[in-house]
Amino acid sequence: MSERRRVIGSEQIEEAFRKGRLTFEILPGDIVTALAKETAQGRGIKLLDGPLEKAAVARTDGGTALMRGLTRRSPKWVAPRSSAPRNIRRLNKIALIGAGGVGGNIGHLAANADMVDEIALIDIVPGLAESAALDLMHASGITRSKTKLYGGSDLALVKDADVIVVTAGKARSPGMTRADLISINRRVIQSAAEQIKTQAPNSIVIVVTNPLDEMTTEMLRATEFPRERVLGMAGTLDSSRFRNALAEAAGVYPADVEAVTIGSHGDEMVPITSLAKIKGRAVSAFLSQDVIDDCAHKAIHGGGAVVALKKTGSATIAPAHSSLELIDHIRGARVGSVPVSVELKGEYGIDGVVLGVPCHLGQSGLVEVEQLRLTEKEKTALHAAADAIRQRLAN
Repeated sequence: MSERRRVIGSEQIEEAFRKGRLTFEILPGDIVTALAKETAQGRGIKLLDGPLEKAAVARTDGGTALMRGLTRRSPKWVAPRSSAPRNIRRLNKIALIGAGGVGGNIGHLAANADMVDEIALIDIVPGLAESAALDLMHASGITRSKTKLYGGSDLALVKDADVIVVTAGKARSPGMTRADLISINRRVIQSAAEQIKTQAPNSIVIVVTNPLDEMTTEMLRATEFPRERVLGMAGTLDSSRFRNALAEAAGVYPADVEAVTIGSHGDEMVPITSLAKIKGRAVSAFLSQDVIDDCAHKAIHGGGAVVALKKTGSATIAPAHSSLELIDHIRGARVGSVPVSVELKGEYGIDGVVLGVPCHLGQSGLVEVEQLRLTEKEKTALHAAADAIRQRLAN
C-alpha cells in the first residue's frame, strides 16, 4: 500500500522558517503549492528533493550521560538556547532619502551593524548628506565597519539599492497633527518615487515620512510597485512605545513585555490590549484597566510628547531603531511577525487601505499578513482607522 501524498503549503514552510531551518525536504509524490514555493523563496529556504541521507545518531557514553542528567537537576542549571542557523543576508546597498535626524541615525546604526556593503545618504540641504557620510566613515576607524558611505543631493543615488528608506519631508511642529503634513510631504514622496521607479525598480521601499500611512499609499501609487515592496515603518515604533509604557507601569523591563499596536500611525492607532502580556501572563494580572488605558494613551501620543518637548522637529532615535528592525526582518536577521504598514487586500475585512498590521517579511518584502484574534472593540477601531485614512486621502 502506497504512502499518502503530502500537500506542502505555505504553513509548512513558515513552520520550518520559525524553527530556523534553511532547507525543506520534498519527498517523492509530495505536492508543493505555488504559494509554498513563493514563501520558500521569500524566506530563503531551499526546497530539496528527498529522501535525504540522515546524519548518524550521536552516541554518548553512560558516564557523560549521567553527569549531564545530574547537572540538569541542579537548581542553578539553565537550559542553553538553541543556536539554529539562519540564512542572514548581507545587503549590497541601502539608500536613505533624507539625511537628517532619522536618516542619519539609520545610517549610523546600519553601518555599525555591518549589514550592508554601501549606504547612500541623500538630502536636498547642501552638504548635509555628504557631511553625515564623511562623519560616519571617520568613525569606521573605531568601529571597524566595512560599510562604505557616501552622500549627495541627487536622488539618482538610489540606483540599484536593495532597500530604500524615505525619511525626507517636513517634520511636525508643536500643535500640528501628522495629517497636517499631507499636502506638503506628498510632493516629496512623488519626487522620490519617480527616481526610485527608474533607478531602483527592484528595491524594497520603507516609508517613514509623515503622515506615514497616507505617504506609504502615495509611494505605492507613484512607483506602481506591488504592495509587497512598499512598506511603512510605524507599528514597530508604536509597539515599542506601548511596551515601554506597560513596562514602566508594571515596574518590569521592556523585555518582559509582549504587546503590539495596529491601525494608523496617529490618533486612530489601536493598541491591542487584549493580547498584551507581561512575563507571559495577561497584562490584566499586573495592571488595572485604567492603567492599561493610560499606557495605550501614552503610545498613541508618544510622538506628540517628543515634539512638544523638542519644539523644532520630532523623534529621531526610536524611528531609526524601528526602521532597522524592519531591515533586519527583510534580510533574515530576525524572525516572526513584525507590525508594518501595508496595503490590505481583504485581510481583517479591509481592502485597498494602507494600515499597520503584523506581517512576516523576507528578502522579497512582504511575505504574509498575520491576522490576530481581535475583540469586537478592537475590530471596530481598526475599521474606523481605515475609514479615516480613506477620508484624508480623498480631501
